[in-house]
Order: sequence, then structure tokens, then C-alpha cells
Amino acid sequence: MIADETVERVRQAADIVEVIGEFVPLKRSGGTWRGPCPFHQGKNPNFSISPSHGSYHCFVCHESGDVFTFIRKRLGLDWPSAVKYIGEKVGIEVVDTPRRAQAPDPNAPNYEALAAAAEWFQGQLRDEQTGRPAREYLESRALDPHAWHRFGLGFAPRDPQALRRHLHALGVDDARQLECGILVHRDGEGEPRIRFRGRVMFPIQDELGRYVGFGGRAMGDEQPKYLNSPESSVFQKRRTLYGLHTAKQAMRRVERAIVVEGYLDAIRLSLAGLEEVVAPLGTALTEEQAHLLTRYTANVFLLYDSDEAGQKATFRSGLELLRARASVQVVSLPDGEDPDSFVHEHGRAGMEAQLGQAIDLFDRQVQLLERRGWFTDLRHRRTAIDKLLPTIRAAKEPLTRDMYLARLADVTHVDKATLSAEADALPEAGVRRHPGRAVGGAGWGEGADESLRQAPPGDDAWAGFGREDEPAPLPPPPAEQRPAWTPRRRGYKPGPEWQATNVPPRPRRDEPVERALVRAMLVERGVAERVAERHPPDTFRDPAYRELFDVLLHAPLDNDLEQVAERLTPETLRVLRELTEAGAFDVVAADIGLSLCKLDVRVLERRVDELRVAMRGATREEHDTLMRERLEVEAEIRRLMPMRSPRGRPKAGGT
Repeated sequence: MIADETVERVRQAADIVEVIGEFVPLKRSGGTWRGPCPFHQGKNPNFSISPSHGSYHCFVCHESGDVFTFIRKRLGLDWPSAVKYIGEKVGIEVVDTPRRAQAPDPNAPNYEALAAAAEWFQGQLRDEQTGRPAREYLESRALDPHAWHRFGLGFAPRDPQALRRHLHALGVDDARQLECGILVHRDGEGEPRIRFRGRVMFPIQDELGRYVGFGGRAMGDEQPKYLNSPESSVFQKRRTLYGLHTAKQAMRRVERAIVVEGYLDAIRLSLAGLEEVVAPLGTALTEEQAHLLTRYTANVFLLYDSDEAGQKATFRSGLELLRARASVQVVSLPDGEDPDSFVHEHGRAGMEAQLGQAIDLFDRQVQLLERRGWFTDLRHRRTAIDKLLPTIRAAKEPLTRDMYLARLADVTHVDKATLSAEADALPEAGVRRHPGRAVGGAGWGEGADESLRQAPPGDDAWAGFGREDEPAPLPPPPAEQRPAWTPRRRGYKPGPEWQATNVPPRPRRDEPVERALVRAMLVERGVAERVAERHPPDTFRDPAYRELFDVLLHAPLDNDLEQVAERLTPETLRVLRELTEAGAFDVVAADIGLSLCKLDVRVLERRVDELRVAMRGATREEHDTLMRERLEVEAEIRRLMPMRSPRGRPKAGGT
């Protein structure tokens, strides 16, 4: 006998489209795949595969089943052999052990009771009189009967005893209904009553498709707007994701997951063909939900509402996913839009475009801070670093963490090694370490700026950053608590915070790249042509080097140095004399490729400056477009010169 856990692992790992595709030519048709039926040797595409449900069906001969059924019938295998066959394909070892008595699942009666309740809720929605208000509400949200049936939507009428009586008739007593969360018994009330009344019902199923609870949505102003089943032996919100039982196969197939806030968001995206969507049963993902997601894909797109609560939930969920070694992308919808309304208006194509413009979680945080000027001075910059360090600490994947550190070094002009040490040194709770200064010392009295005294912020550090209004600047310390200025005394020695570190200096941004290239051209004339292919003479900043480059490029190859000198102005001739007297120059050791990369970077940096200026007067939509281009340009700069120091730019005449 093969253990049920093993069978389920194989089922989840198997892509039914890929398995059946080895025997049947398939073509995608919306959310399904079609082809000729292999059982009745059909010629037309009457054979349909539903990846979201993991099943197939022929509309002519009515053959249907799951991936195991197909292999058994197509290859004539028995059950264990079919499981082993597919297990080999997905890399899971299947062991067939001797059959022994299997203990019944103690939660099976709960699953059955909840399934019966779900069926009853669905019947109430279809009832001509009882379900009318719920049907009108669903139709107002553009959900038709097909959607009701596909997602098992139902209605809980106001009658506090109707479902209780129905389940009694099926043999489900009050104790079982209370344990499942169907009934609730409040102090002072004689009889238990139905937990959900007057609400549209969304059944919640676990990873295996078993009914574990419900979410009830009020149709008016009743509070709470959403009411979930209570925690029980079969339902733990922190370990459950709405829609995962149908989304998991799509996640494997398209290699991504989309996380939205609510039931209706998930339903709308799934109806549009984005089946890899799930929703947490709360605002933000929990640790257990993050690990559950990453079993199916490492690429997660966070598609929360654009309001402040949605922004905060985005970052909290992102940290949990980073701890689970996921790659986290943030999708920002236009103001006033949520996933439900946006997909209803723009369809799948519009949402795919938004997904294509998603940016990394860390880049999104940097974008918000940059937009509000948190990197413009040292005092704000220190707080901005504190806001970003928790994200770096949460990144358990080494390469992701290193890229985040490099990005933070670029934007803050702080050495990467220093930032890494700060990220590694978790401070004591409630107090941030300040090298060479004790918290509470001079200048840090009771009224000192709390934003500079508190511990690095965690998940709540981004409260308020979902709004577009500019936050107030950090308040300065009260005048009476500012440290008085005193003249520097002779013999004063800098404190430990100013001592040099052991970090080796990184290459300067203002290295004389033009000088090095011109010296190489003087030794080997072919270098001039090589450089001119990417950077013609007029791109050189120094007038003398620009003139030398132009003369060397256009002079005949057989001209000697004296003939070249005849074409130069007196000022450039003096530069030529200085270069020739500077000693031997090794073209091979000069690394022309590196110098060309430096020139490439210089052009890109000029574009970054232009984008910075353009962003100051841009609208929000224009600002986001410019920011995306800027992030792309800065990423290219880091690719070309990964070890460049972020300290300062070269002066206008730097060469």
C-alpha cells in the first residue's frame, strides 16, 4: 500500500498537462487545454484538461479522471504502478508497503459537516426568494451564476436555526457543529445559533480541497464587513490560503504566485485567467502561509490595495516571504483601484501589463523614501537606513541580500561593508547602537528626537508611506537640548567613531579614464578606433584629451608622433608632451574594456541626473514612469561597475 501522503505529494508535483501532453497533442484554450481524445480515437478537440482542477474530460465518450486515472487507462497499469510511474517523472520515490489497518481520520466528521454546510449555503443562494438579495449583490459585483458555481458561493439567511435543523437531519449534532464553528453559543442565550446570518458565503478549502471554514461578507453596513470561521481543529487561519487548492498547479506551471487581499480580488483574477492567485485570511501573510506558498513557487507578486493599509500589509508580507527565500515583487495599481475593480475594467491584458511593471520589494521601499526626500541629508538618511535594514535582515537568500546591500550603498553613499556590519549586528530591543556614543549621553536627553533614539523599526516602519501626501520633516531637537558648540582645543583626538576602518578603499569615481585612454592611443593607434565605436571624441570632457583623441583617430596610421603634434594647438601640445614624458605605458595592463565601461557609466549617470531633475515637477504617473527608468539605468550602472564607490560624483571637468 502506498501512503496517502506520498500519493498526494506525487499528485501535487505532477503537471497533468505535461503528463498527458506526452500522449495527446494539446493546445491552450482559455484556462483549459484541448486535443483529440486518446480513448475513442477522436479527431476533434473534444478532450479537455483543466490544470486548476487537475482533471480531464472528454465531451464525446465522457471519459474523465485525474492524472493517475489517465495513466492507468492509457498504459494499462494498476494503481500502485501508475503512482510509481508518475513519481519517477517528478522525482519522488514511491514505496509500496504491505497493507495494514489504517486509523480513521479523527477530523473526517468535521470535513463532512462543513461540506454539507457549504452545499446548503449554495442551495440558499439559488433559492428564488431566500437568495434574491445575495444574488443581487453578487450581480452588482459582476459575478454571474457561472462564478457562483465555480467558487462554491452561497448565502446564509437570517434564520438563526435553519442550517442547524438541516444538519440535524443529516446526523450532525450540536457538539459537532459547535466544534466546526458552524454554531456559536453565547453567554446568556439558551440555544446555540448559526454563526453566519445575512451574509454572502465564501467557502474556505485547505490545500487538499477539503472544506475547513467559511468567510461571510456583509451586504450592507453591518460590521464586521467580513466574518471568518473561528479557529478549530481543521481551520487555522495562519496556515490556510484562500484558493490554494486550485491555484497550486497554476503556480507550478507559470512559475509565479499572485497574492491579493480578499476573496473577491482572488475570484476576479482567477475568472480573468490568472489562476495562480491566492489570498491570506487576514491582511498580511503569516510565516506559515509564506512557507506554504514557496512550496510551489519562489516568485511571488504582492498585489494589495494602494491605500495605506495595503502598503503596510505589502511590506509585512514581503518580509515573511523574504525569510522564506522567495523573490518578492510589488505591483502598484493606480490611485483608487483595487485588483477587483482594475481587472473588471481592464481585463487580463491590463493586469499582465501591471505585473510586467512590478518592482522588487526593496526597490519599492527605496522608491517611496526617495520620492519624499529621505536621502537628502544625514539626519533623514540615518532614519531611512533604519527603515530599510529590516528588509535586508529578512532576506535569507545570500545573493538577494548582497544586492540589497549594494542598492542601499548606492542610494545612501554609505560603504557597503559598513551597512553589512550594521545589518548583521542586531541591536538590543528598544535601543540602537551608536558607535562612540552612549544613548542618553550629551545631546540625547529625555526630550531628544525619538526617531533617532529608538531601535530600528520593524514591520510598522512603513506606516503612512502608502499616502501620496508628503510627511512632515523630522523635527529638530529642542533648542535647549542641542549640544552647545565649543571650539576645538589643541591636542583633541577624534573619538572612536571617526577612526579609520580596515575596509580597503574602493576605486574612485573620478579616475582619469580619458587620460588613460589617450595614453593607450599614443602607444597603439587602433585603440582610438575601438574607443570611437562607443564614445566618439566629442564625448570627452577635457578639451585637450578631446583634441588629441580626434587627431589620433583621423591621422593616417603611418604618421609618427611629430606629424601628429603638428596638428595640435599649443595648449594640447603641452599635454601631449606631459603624457609622453610620464613614462612607459602598458596597453595590455591598461584594461581598455574597463575604461570603456567607465565611459558607459558616465553617460548613464548623466541620464540619472536628467531623470532626477524631471522627477521634481512630474505628476505621480510620470514620476513612477521616470522612477522605473531610473531604477533600470542604476541597475545597468551596477552591472557595469559592481565595485564602484557611491561616494560623490566627479566634478564637471573631471576626466
